[in-house]
Order: sequence, then structure tokens, then C-alpha cells
Amino acid sequence: MAGNPGQEMGQDGRIASDPRLLAALAAGLIASVLCLWAFRGLPGGAFALWLVSLPLFMAGIGFGGFAVLAAVGLASLVLLVLGSGAGLGLFLALFGVPAALLVLAAGPGLGLAFVLLGLIPAAGVLLAAFLLGDSPGGLEGAMRAAAETGLQRMGLPAHEGLVEELVRVKAAAIGFWVALALLVNAAAAAALLVRAQVIPTAPAWREARLPGWYPLLPAIAAGFWLAAEEGGDAVTLSLLLVLLVPVFLHGLAGLHRATAAFSGRAFLLGGAYAALLILSVPVALGVAGYGFYDILIGTRARRVAPPRS
Repeated sequence: MAGNPGQEMGQDGRIASDPRLLAALAAGLIASVLCLWAFRGLPGGAFALWLVSLPLFMAGIGFGGFAVLAAVGLASLVLLVLGSGAGLGLFLALFGVPAALLVLAAGPGLGLAFVLLGLIPAAGVLLAAFLLGDSPGGLEGAMRAAAETGLQRMGLPAHEGLVEELVRVKAAAIGFWVALALLVNAAAAAALLVRAQVIPTAPAWREARLPGWYPLLPAIAAGFWLAAEEGGDAVTLSLLLVLLVPVFLHGLAGLHRATAAFSGRAFLLGGAYAALLILSVPVALGVAGYGFYDILIGTRARRVAPPRS
């Protein structure tokens, strides 16, 4: 996801001569406006919130790590002055810091960037559990209150069984959607930069591969979940689910690679995504299973055989 960090200032040394600073200024202002639009409940605010990382990725992919760091810093300053501390924290936790880390971690294979799509939500779950440790019920209590409030606002009865299921997966669902929003915004930013001829080609997303050691992380989380009392709690289950997100994305990338030469590729991929929408859980588990296979078995199969003597 990294762009061209080698952009230099003009001979006169003015800020306007440095495209990195101009990109950072534009990205920081746009991101802060989108945040303030959402935080103040203006029309379309929910949609605007999910676009916050788009300008940050455009600055980082097009102009390098310095640009995205400067953009995050400027947006943070605007939110601190015109917004609130809570809004600033939300921006940094969900969009600013993740976007900067993904840009800085991006390499030729995008493997480390995909790893961060699991580690960042996992760190968010652990941080939330720590911050809410002294509140009644901890993270589970906060999730329970949010689930009951949400059901009431939708006019649905807050049955104990339904609330319990929502509590167990709500934190993981937030982590999944944040990771997916980051990935989609990064892909959109790269496509826009290619269209504007800022970068020659977009990163090869379908060629992204997780390192062979990554499956150990969800395996460890699964062990803690199984070892917890009563079959696990919301924290351990959320950690397991968010750590499975990169494996799921790896499986999707593998599906795109495997169908690259098929004449009916568009039909196959359309059917796969439709199945994800209709039968989300079983199909997502199947895609994650394929991701595990591709990491553990398929990686060996891709190795080039030694030449015959």
C-alpha cells in the first residue's frame, strides 16, 4: 500500500512545492470533515464514517508514509479543536492509526498488511476489555447494554437468548466490519490513484498471502476460548473471530487467483459473493477453511520444483 516516499520539496522550499505535504493537508482535512459530519449526526453520517480512511489511504499509497502520518496528525488536531476527546479517540482507534500502520507495513506481498487486519481488531478487543474492566459486567456488560438498546430502538423484543448471542459476537462483528472497511477503502484509493495516474499500478490484492506462522494465532485464541469457563466468553470468542478475518480474506484472494483463467470467472465469483450474503456463516467458514489450506498446503504446492538434471 505504500506509495512514493521519495517525493522531494521544490527548490524554493515552499510547502506548496511538496506534493507530500499537499496530499497530507487535503487528506487530513477531508478525513476530519467526514468524522465531524458523522459525529454530529448529519444526514448520511453513518456512510461518511466508513469513508474516513479513504483520503488517508490515498495520501499514503500515493505519496508514502510521511504523507499518511502527517494527514493523521492534522486530522487529529482538527478533531481535538472542533470535536471532542472521545471523537478523537474513535478516529485514531478505528481509522487513523490502522490506516497509517497498513501503509507503513505494506510490502511486495502485502502479507504483513493482511496480518495487521487481524491484529488491529484483536488489539481493539483487548483494549476495550481493559478499559471496561471496572464497569459492571466488563466488556460483556457493555455489549449487553448496547444490544438491548439496539433491539429496543428497532422495536424488537430483547429476548435473553438473542441478546446473549449478540453479546458473544458483537465485538467481533465490529472488528470484522472495520477490517473490511479498511481493505475496501485501500483498494478504492489505489484504483483512484491509478486512474489519476499518480501511481502506475494498484497493489496486487489477489496475490496477498499470509505468512505460514499466522494460523498459530487463531489456534492459540481457540485454545483460550475452549479452556474458558462455560465454553468461552465474549472476549476470547471475539479474539478468535477477529483473528480469523485475515484467513477469510486470504481465502477470498486465493479464490480470485484460482479462477483467474476461467472463462466464466465473473459468474463464479458473483455466485460466491451471493452465497456469502445469503449463507454468510457457513460460506465464510468454508472460505476461511480454504484460506487455511492455501496457507498450510497450497504454499508448498506453489514452490517451483528443482530443475531436472
